[in-house]
Parts: sequence; C-alpha cells; structure tokens
Amino acid sequence: MEKKYKSKKLSERITLALIYAILIIISVIWLIPFFILIILSFRGEAVGMSADYLFPKQWSFNNYVKLFTETKFLKWYGNTLLVSAVVTVFQTIIVLMTSYALSRLRFKMRKPLMNIMLILGMFPGFLSMTAVYFVLKEINLTQNLLGLILVYSASSAMQYYICKGFFDTIPKSLDEAARIDGASRHTVFIKIILPLAKPIIIYTILTAFIAPWGEFMFSSFMMRGDPDMFTVAVGMKSWLDNSTLGSEYFTIFCAAAVVVSIPITALFIWWQRYYVAGVTGGSVKG
Repeated sequence: MEKKYKSKKLSERITLALIYAILIIISVIWLIPFFILIILSFRGEAVGMSADYLFPKQWSFNNYVKLFTETKFLKWYGNTLLVSAVVTVFQTIIVLMTSYALSRLRFKMRKPLMNIMLILGMFPGFLSMTAVYFVLKEINLTQNLLGLILVYSASSAMQYYICKGFFDTIPKSLDEAARIDGASRHTVFIKIILPLAKPIIIYTILTAFIAPWGEFMFSSFMMRGDPDMFTVAVGMKSWLDNSTLGSEYFTIFCAAAVVVSIPITALFIWWQRYYVAGVTGGSVKG
C-alpha cells in the first residue's frame, strides 16, 4: 500500500514537472519577439530591415533620443493616452451598469436583447467603418479625437457578457437584504455590488484601455491627412512605408514599440491577480 502511494506521488511530481517545463518553453517562445524588438531598438547602425544579422554591431541610445526629439511621437502618444483614458472611463461605467441590469433585473425582451448584442458583437467593427466615417463627416468629427472616442465608446454595452457572469456569482440574497432595509437599486449597486466586484472592474478597465491603445484600422481611416491627430499605431505605421523600410526609421520604430508596450505591461503586472480573478469569475460564495 505504501509502495503504491509513493508511486502515485512520484507520478504526480513528474506530471507537474512536465507541465512546468511546457509552460516555461511556451513563455520563452512568447518572449522571443519582444527580446528581438528590444535588441533592435538599441542598434546604432541605420540599416533598417535589410540587415542579415540580429545583434547590433554598435549599441546606442540614439534611437530613443531621436524618438523624443526628432519625431511627433510624444504628440501621438498624448493623443492615444487621452483617447484611451476617456474611453476607459466611459466603457467601464457603461459595461458595469449594463451588466448589473442584465444580471439583477428581469424585464420584457431581456433575453432577446442579450442575444442580439451577443450576435452583433461577433461581427468585426470594420464592416461598418465606411458608414460610420460618413456619419462623422456630416457632423465634422473626422480628423478629431472626439470622433474616435465616440466610436470606441459606442458599442461598450455589448461587452457585458463577462462582467454579467461575474455579477451572477454574487448572491442575490445580499441585494434582497439591502432592499428590505430600504436601500434603492442605486445604493445596492454602488455600496454592495461594486465593492465585491473589484476583480471584474479591474478586468473591464484593462480591456477598455487596451483596445484603443493598439487599434489601427479605424483610426488610420479617420485621421488620414493630419499627422497631428495620429495615434501611436497610425504614426508608427507611417514610418514603415516603402521609402523608409531601409532607413533609420525602422530602429526608431522598434524603440517606439518598446515605449508603447510599457504602460500595458506595467498595468498587467500591477493588476495581474485581479485580472485573473475577473476572467475566472471568482466572487463571494454563498
């Protein structure tokens, strides 16, 4: 019996070691492009993408210096940060309110509404890009950051499904007890539900911030012709046209990509445990 127990423990340890080994290999493969990007950002020679070697022959910080002194990167960075921050606020509020209503309230057409929003969310946004552009053009919101904010925030309610699933795990008995004590729906939502929903709030903030931060297709369509209104994705893409693929702009592009990735990486590291809890739907048990 003892021999069988030891054999089972050994098998479990081997399995666990294999799982960790596979995860380490996957992590290394996932990090390789990022390491290459960092290495290229410190390349001192202006050989662009035509170089047939990886490690720089001359290491230099000049790409970062040129990025902040000789380009409009700071302007683009500010535009992107403004759009992402405003969209994050609006989208987080809309998603939380929509999810709470669909989770706690029962009203006519509730399920058909949820199904319609879920189906519409399956279609890529660029299908309506031309129509949205001409609508914004009629109200003079093309080449305008406000137009981007409106578009990115407009479909926020359709992101309800993960947040609603989290709210469903919070016992409804808490709502009922508060309602018996005279609390309004607003009070229940603000003082009872939201304090228990920190993980999903963090998850919603992260996803809301990431989407406009790296979005390219619609912003390039909206802001074409006005470099001062570019976001970082559009501005960086302009460096990689056919005339600059072999020039020094490629290494500056790599430096810009490193700088752009820092806020997202920092947010994920800072809020990692809340993000995981939000994805898995963990909440109060009862």
